Amino acid sequence: MPQTSRRVFLSAVAAGLCLNSLPGDAFSEPEAAVPPSPQPVATVIPLWPAEPPGGGGPDEALPMVSPAGSISRIARPQLQVFRPARPNGAAVLVAGGGGYQHISMRHESLPAARWLQKLGVTVFVLSYRLPEEGWHAGALAPVQDAQRAIRLIHAQADQYGLDRKRIGALGFSAGGHLMGLCAARPDWQTYPAIDSADSLRPDINLVLLAYPVVTLEAPYLGTRSRRTLLGPHPTPAEATAWSVQTYIHKGCPPFFLVQAADDRITVPENTAVLQTACQRNTVPVTRYIFPSGGHGFGLGYRETATATWPHLAENWMKQQHFIA
Repeated sequence: MPQTSRRVFLSAVAAGLCLNSLPGDAFSEPEAAVPPSPQPVATVIPLWPAEPPGGGGPDEALPMVSPAGSISRIARPQLQVFRPARPNGAAVLVAGGGGYQHISMRHESLPAARWLQKLGVTVFVLSYRLPEEGWHAGALAPVQDAQRAIRLIHAQADQYGLDRKRIGALGFSAGGHLMGLCAARPDWQTYPAIDSADSLRPDINLVLLAYPVVTLEAPYLGTRSRRTLLGPHPTPAEATAWSVQTYIHKGCPPFFLVQAADDRITVPENTAVLQTACQRNTVPVTRYIFPSGGHGFGLGYRETATATWPHLAENWMKQQHFIA
């Protein structure tokens, strides 16, 4: 159940509710299409009633917030729930990127929450564990958190007025890898059940991925996500096992993919590989490639083609009967 204790509230603030008041990044980012605005108050849902599966992790109670508004040192993974003024029954779980070494909140997760709220969507922003922060679950830690988050959304759907057949996911970069894996592998058992919520299948009905990490296989070896999850010298079998396209099958939810042609981090072949896997398995997929924008454009940069993708995604969600 949601908690509103002072400790959790302070954790939520540190995790991003006031990130727009932070100083700018030393490495300035291009101006985003959605300007900063005061963050609404969110309900905070801890993912785990006690310590996460396997234990370990940072000793500090509050996450570290970078000058760029990214978080790390996440000892208490959680959901921040942003409810729209006029809920339409749809929900989206949002996962920011950061190579599984930090989570981009101010530039990715929170602007996405504001955008989706305006469409009547109830938004759940995920703060997930980072594998290199001492968690005994290692690479499974963020997957466990994401699966638990999806189950909690299903379990609390009545409380938030949600349609369980309209629960979607939006992931950026490494967060796209995480959401893609969860969407393609709902039967993957990554932790033992701890309560009734874990009896629910973590189904996602629709997936939006922005410049996602998809494949960890050769020759796409240069991402931080690959190094963080698999270490410096993984076997080909390990790389295949952690690649999203490996698990695409008939019955997967529809995918919306967006990327820039000049992305040097998750090169465009990532979304091409996923598109091909979807087409091969008759999974609906829509892919947009913009001529420029690089990596990490969030909701898009003003006066560039990337600024159009939220509108394209909105139309696509309407075509999928996810929103009206």
